[in-house]
Amino acid sequence: MTIAKTRTFRSGNSEAVRLPKDVAFGADVELVIVRSGDVMTLYPASSSIPEMIARLRELPAPPSVEVRDAEELTEREGL
Repeated sequence: MTIAKTRTFRSGNSEAVRLPKDVAFGADVELVIVRSGDVMTLYPASSSIPEMIARLRELPAPPSVEVRDAEELTEREGL
């Protein structure tokens, strides 16, 4: 677990926080903020199904696909 300290600052009419490089999410990542008392949790927002499918299609294909044995299992008595 990485722990980092930072400070809040004003950005226009909003309060903002700079995330240090070692805990940053990257550019243009939509985040969800959950506040429970003094504790705030940030995590990336869920992607839509079409976005997830598009990201999966961008992954490299495996060089080969292992084929399972075609052996059929026999029924066991008593089950």
